[in-house]
Amino acid sequence: MDTMDTKILHDLVEHLMPLMTENKQKLCREVVTDRTRYLSVVLEDVYQPHNASAIVRSCELFGVQDLHIVEKTNKYLATSTAAKGAAKWVDVHKYQTTAACINQLKADGYRVVATTPHINDCSLQELPLEQKTALIFGTEGEGVSQEVCDMADGFVRIPMYGFTQSFNVSVSVAICLYDVMRRLHGSSINWRLSEHEQLELLRRWIHFVSNSAKVGQQKFLENLTAK
Repeated sequence: MDTMDTKILHDLVEHLMPLMTENKQKLCREVVTDRTRYLSVVLEDVYQPHNASAIVRSCELFGVQDLHIVEKTNKYLATSTAAKGAAKWVDVHKYQTTAACINQLKADGYRVVATTPHINDCSLQELPLEQKTALIFGTEGEGVSQEVCDMADGFVRIPMYGFTQSFNVSVSVAICLYDVMRRLHGSSINWRLSEHEQLELLRRWIHFVSNSAKVGQQKFLENLTAK
C-alpha cells in the first residue's frame, strides 16, 4: 500500500471508516496525528517477557510507531493480553544481529544513541533532537553490548540520585520516551508522520478492528480499476 497514490489512499480510508463505530473512528483519527517515526526504540536481547511487554505498551502509549528488537539469543515475547493488544498498533521489526539493526537504522537516517553512561555521554534533558533518533536499550543487568558502544553515534544517561546503579529496562524506556516526546511536542521539529503514512496506518488499523475491511477494500479497488 505504500505505493498507492495519497488521494486514492485517502478515499479508501474514508470508504472503510464506517466499518468502525463513530467513537473508534474519532479515536483513531486523534491518535494517528500524534504518531511518530522520528523517535524509535531498539531493544538488544531483552530476555524477560514482562519487560518486553511493558516496553511495547510504553511505545504505543507515547506514540512511538517503530520498535526494533535484536534477537541474538532471546526471542521477543509479549506475554500479557494488554501488551499483545498494544503490539497491534506498533510496528515491531526483528533482527538477528545488532549490526544489522544499527546499519539499517543509520541507512534510514537515524542517529543511533546508546542509553548507557559513557565518557562522551549527555544527560537525557540535553539529548540533541535535530535528527531522527533511535534509542538503544540493553539487557537487564548488563546493559548494551560493546558492539552497540562501538557503533553508536552518541550516548545518553538518565540522571539518578540514589545508591542503585540502574533502572529496570522497562522503566528506563518509559522515562526516556516521556522526556523526549514531551520535548518534541513542545518543539517546532517536524516529528509527526506524513499524510500518506498517517493514512496507511489508519487503513491498517481499520483492518485490525473490522473483519469486513478486507472485503470492503477489495471491492473499492475493483471499482477503482473498472473506472
